[in-house]
Formats: sequence, structure tokens, C-alpha cells
Amino acid sequence: MQPPPRMRIKYMIPIAFFVALVIIEKENRIISRVSDKLNLKQTPETPLHPGVFSHLTLKHNVSFSSLSKGYQVVKRRLGNYSEHQEMMKKRKKHVLLLATTRTGSSFVGEFFNQQGSNMFYLFEPLWHVEKMLTLDTGGTNATASAKAYRDVLQQLFLCNFSLLESFIDPLPVNHVTTSLFRRESSGSLCEESVCSPVVKGVFERYRCKTRRCGPLNFTMASESCSKKDHRVIKSVRVRQLENLRPLAEDPRLDIRFIQLVRDPRAVLASRMVAFAAKYKSWKEWAMGGDVPIDEDEVRKLKGNCDNIRLSAEVGLRQPPWLLNRYLLVRYEDIARFPMRKAIEMFRFSGIPLTPQVKAWILKNTQVSKETSGVYSTQKNSSEQVEKWRFNLPFKIAQIVQRACGPTLKLFGYKFVSSEKMLTDKSISLIEDKPFWST
Repeated sequence: MQPPPRMRIKYMIPIAFFVALVIIEKENRIISRVSDKLNLKQTPETPLHPGVFSHLTLKHNVSFSSLSKGYQVVKRRLGNYSEHQEMMKKRKKHVLLLATTRTGSSFVGEFFNQQGSNMFYLFEPLWHVEKMLTLDTGGTNATASAKAYRDVLQQLFLCNFSLLESFIDPLPVNHVTTSLFRRESSGSLCEESVCSPVVKGVFERYRCKTRRCGPLNFTMASESCSKKDHRVIKSVRVRQLENLRPLAEDPRLDIRFIQLVRDPRAVLASRMVAFAAKYKSWKEWAMGGDVPIDEDEVRKLKGNCDNIRLSAEVGLRQPPWLLNRYLLVRYEDIARFPMRKAIEMFRFSGIPLTPQVKAWILKNTQVSKETSGVYSTQKNSSEQVEKWRFNLPFKIAQIVQRACGPTLKLFGYKFVSSEKMLTDKSISLIEDKPFWST
């Protein structure tokens, strides 16, 4: 027994909706074709053009006029979806590059710094916050600093520098400062639109090198930032990704988090060179001295590794607030395949990879040892991956493996069981491990 016509129409409309939703999941070109068909003028002389919905009409013997209301709803939804897609494409992109010291973050950050005139890139603005909140003991209050970091980052992504100004010492006068840390490393802060007149007799330690500029005017910086479609901030000071949840949930931001990690053994080896005074105990142990191992130093190392691992576990778990907003990248992969990883990071960020970036990568991943200093953004990539294995004694590597075992496993770094294995170049310590985080 056939259901009455009205019931057939009632069933058909949800089917049409279902088909439309399937189409929505396809690429924009398919949506465009469907929209074109839906836009055809329907009259008694020109029936529904055979297309995506016509087979439903024929199969169930329901006329187009009976379903016109349902089709109009579907058509409107497709139109709204297309508008939504266009709006998302046009939204300003915000990217936070998260790392710790000596993980190659300055080098990777430079990928974004080189993007071009539509990029507003900031290099380590949280340096001022950390300095202001550092206690006499040398540490910081974790809770207070986490909140301050989050709030400053949020305002910076919105091109508001006023909160950051409150942490700069000495305080800026009329939004003008000579004390911003590493200003010259943020290309956006040395552009012509942010370049104030030179003031005679005023010294700026981190002055621009690409052009002669006066002290940094934050009002000018804010105006320049507001005109850019892409905003990227690099920071080695955020300890826990979870603390940044309000940024992901802020409707004014379209934010992505890229977490850069590196083998903890390589990180320690690099820090022992870059921060010799701070890592004096480690150097003494490495040199074979009789100084006993400082358990506090080992606990500190373990704490750092745990923070990195916990953040990565949150990101890789992809909770709703982080869905499609988190990418984990190993420095070793960038060093070995810089162009491939650059394409991956830019595609994830929704930011175009410009010819300037490609040219910079090609130029700066094949450089001589003379230009590849401790703080340089120029690296001979393939050499950097293995260099630490010949500088870090096996006994120190063992300490790191005990303290950071779970972190090594999560990121796909192999344990070494002997000094011979540590220095054997034919044995790779990097697993081919994909991170399904997007």
C-alpha cells in the first residue's frame, strides 16, 4: 500500500537534507556545481534539471512543486555554508608557536617572519612578563605567570599592546619604548609603517637592522597589526597548553597552536653550551668530575620534560576546544625535511607559503659552519640533527633517559644502550612516527 502523497513529501524532505549534507562534506567545487544546478530557473516549461536530486523525484514520483519548500531550505543552507566557507577563508589567522629553549624555535619562527607584508610576527614578547614576575629565588609563580602569559597573548593577537606595556621596564612613555626585547627579530616592528623618526641621543639596544628607526611606538605597531591578515607569536615560556584554552574559545580569534619539540638529550646538550653558567653542574658531571649529581637539577629536568609531554598529550587527544587547532612538529623532521614541514605548517595555519619563505628556507638550511652560531637562525639542517650525539657523554644521556623516558617514547626518540650506539651514525635515533593531530 502506497503512503498518501503528503506523507511521501514529508519523507522526501529529510532525504533531500541528508543528500545536501553529504554534498556539503565534498570539496567546494562540488558545492559550486550543485549550487549552479539549484539556481536554474524552474518553470512548467523547464522542469528540474537532471542532477543531484532528480533521481529522488523520479524514484518516488514526487513532483518538484511538491518539494519546492524543502529544496529552498536546502538551497539556502548550501548558500549559507558557502558564505561561511568564504568568511572562514577571510578571517584573520592567529598562530602560536610553542616551544622551549634550544628546540630550534627561532629558526622555525623565522619561516613565518619571512612570509611577507601581510604577516605580523612577534618574537618572544613574553620575555618581559617572565622577567617582571621572576622571584628573588630565580623562579616564577606558576599560577600567576600562566594567567599573565595567557592574557598578554590574547591581547597581542588582538593587536592591543597595552597589557604588554605594563610589564616593560622602564614603562613606555606615551606608548613609546626603547626597551622591547629583540625588536629586530620581529620584522613587523621594523617595517616602514612602524618606523618612527630617529631621536638623537636615544639608545635602543635591540634596534632595527633593516632600516634606521627611532624608539618603538606601540600605537603605530597596533595600527600596522590591525591591517595584517596573519598574526604569529613565538614563545618558549608557556608551560601548559591547557592554560591557553580561553584563546581557542575566544570568538574573535581563529587560533592554531604549533608545538615544536626536540629530543631532550639534544636540548640539554645545546643548553650546556648556550647557558654555560646556568648548566655548570651538568658540565662538571660531563667532564668526569667528582661532583655528585644534584637531584634538584634532575628533578627540574624531569619537570620540564613532563610539561612538554603533558601539553602534547592534550593536543594529540584533540578535545573539542582544540579540534583541528593543534599540530605537533619535531625539530628533527624540520631539520631533515624543511620544505616539506614548512608546507605542512603553513597549510595547517591557513597561511599562504610565499616565494619569500621558500627562498629563505633554501638559502638558510644549507649554510657553512661559520654562519651557524649558537643563536643563529641559519642552520645546516641535516648536520644539526646529529651534532649533539658527539658532544653529550653517554652517562649524561642515561640521566636524561631516566628522567624523560615517557617524553622520549611519546615523541619517537630511541633510547641508547651504550656509548657505541650513541655515536654510531648508521643508527638513527628518530622513529618515523606520524602524529595524527589535525
